[in-house]
Amino acid sequence: MACEEVANSRPLFLTIYTVVIVGIVFSSFYIFSALYSSSTNPAAWSSFSPHTNDDPHLTDKILNSSHSATVHVAPSPSQETQHVSTRPILNVPPVSKKMPPLKSFRLTKKLVQQRVKDNIIIVTFGNYAFMDFILTWVKQLNDLGVSNYLVGAMDTELLEALYWKGVPVFDMGSHMSTVDVGWGSPTFHKMGREKVILINSILPFGYELLMCDTDMVWLKNPLPYLARYPEADVLTSSDQVIPTVVDDRLEVWQEVGAAYNIGIFHWRPTESAKKLAKEWIELLLADDKIWDQNGFNDIVHRQLGPSVDEDSGLVYAYDGNLKLGILPSSIFCSGHTYFVQAMYQQLRLEPYAVHTTFQYAGTEGKRHRLREAMLFRDPPEYYNPPGGFLSFKPSIPKSLLLNGNHTIESHFTLINYQIKQIRAALAIASLLKRTLVMPPLWCRIDRLWFPHPGVLEGSMTRQPFLCPLDHVFEVNVMLKELPEEEFGPGIDIREYSILDNPSLPSEVKNSWLDVQLCKEGTQDCNASNNSTVGKVLKFPKHSNEETFIKVFSSFKDVKVIQFSSMQDAFTGFMDKESEDRFRKRVKHYTGIWCCVLDHNPGHIYYDMYWDEKPEWKPIPPQTSADDHPPW
Repeated sequence: MACEEVANSRPLFLTIYTVVIVGIVFSSFYIFSALYSSSTNPAAWSSFSPHTNDDPHLTDKILNSSHSATVHVAPSPSQETQHVSTRPILNVPPVSKKMPPLKSFRLTKKLVQQRVKDNIIIVTFGNYAFMDFILTWVKQLNDLGVSNYLVGAMDTELLEALYWKGVPVFDMGSHMSTVDVGWGSPTFHKMGREKVILINSILPFGYELLMCDTDMVWLKNPLPYLARYPEADVLTSSDQVIPTVVDDRLEVWQEVGAAYNIGIFHWRPTESAKKLAKEWIELLLADDKIWDQNGFNDIVHRQLGPSVDEDSGLVYAYDGNLKLGILPSSIFCSGHTYFVQAMYQQLRLEPYAVHTTFQYAGTEGKRHRLREAMLFRDPPEYYNPPGGFLSFKPSIPKSLLLNGNHTIESHFTLINYQIKQIRAALAIASLLKRTLVMPPLWCRIDRLWFPHPGVLEGSMTRQPFLCPLDHVFEVNVMLKELPEEEFGPGIDIREYSILDNPSLPSEVKNSWLDVQLCKEGTQDCNASNNSTVGKVLKFPKHSNEETFIKVFSSFKDVKVIQFSSMQDAFTGFMDKESEDRFRKRVKHYTGIWCCVLDHNPGHIYYDMYWDEKPEWKPIPPQTSADDHPPW
């Protein structure tokens, strides 16, 4: 009977089956057509659009269901193609579309609801000066398959730019300046208050909030980690540089002596969290001299303890009801635990984030650190500058790195040895009008803002260690445009890792000349562009400006010229005026080491021309009159 019923109903099944198949075919054709038309939009660097003409409920479903989808589309010549296959597939405003009115970008529950996933929204904010940081922040989340985020624009220039790039953006109504405001300035403090206002605005919507500064980068999807602590009202990062745990648990709150850092923190919309946020903003609005982070720490530490339970790592804080957790600094990294200690590597952990704290040289120093780690998003032209690259292999004797104690004296001996090579490379880059790839820099002791014995006791800093460029050089000064008539030709620089960066175009990778320094008079060693063996050019040591220009003028089209060494490579400029202008420029490039114990002032100036001063020693200024750079 069963078989007979199936046989009799077969025509009905075939009809239904046919209708379903036809529907799938037409739907697929429509979807792929839409994807293709949006993906070939030349205005789109990524695939995000917070505002479309579609039904917002449908858009929300698309946003929340397609974050892990991939597609391979043949791009148009103008389309950026980096990491296309890892981006969430979302809609981008067509170039023919008009900019929506400003009021449509207001922060509302409905706008946030369109981006929320699993009741969580991730938020950052900034002004136009930090647009490249914001695009980096977005790209990293994009590549991780995380799409439930929003960016707050503090000026209309940023809002418009992000909208046309497809980034989900809202108007903070701040009317901020579009320039870099600088740490500690009144405008900087105003930005901090905007963050707290934002927290107070979003928590009443009923969503969990992961608030981030724009100068941090996501390395791993943090949402599963945060979900491990459902009882927490607030989870915060910190400036802790001494680990209290060696795994991925929360820090042991009793052992955390550093400030809680509000650059990365997670809020749940509980009554305790909302009460804390309200008191925090009232405190800041009552006194514009209070730094937002200090205000947060003061309030939270009003009561700290006891532990919520034996296992979670949470602690009762603030009013005795708020449940607080401190994210481990080994995987929610500061600029020290990531770039200096490499704590996550030593503990064999996977980092979730890095925040560019504990660094020098301002915003340019932050960019350079992220670039050294190959975490910053730069446009294609950054990887293919006019004139090409100049690089060299640093030569450091083992004794300077490893022998003897790690002291101020041994540290400066090591750094000065490297500075001399970098000075020669800067001069050659200036002559050849090439961008200098700075070498990796080795340090024997750490740099901080306060007196210390060389390495913080209890930290995991290894000696020697690869230190960020801003530990020794004023990166912001090196990148600053200075008048050529006074300082000579500008010398552009790049991070040491750029030639290994996956974003480096093939035309650069495949255009390479190795230069082997040799002793003049030995076989094939002469000042001629004909002395190449394969792709290696033998070039005499102790060459002057005239020789460099004569030989390398034949290699202007080569993208990368890499020297085997800079030891004794360059004897000097042909005329005193060029030499003086170069000296005036590079003398400003070096910074300070800080700080000597029991001495005021405690900093010691690095000197680009230390080797021309026989009596030079690494000592701090002995009087206030001596406290000036070696210019």
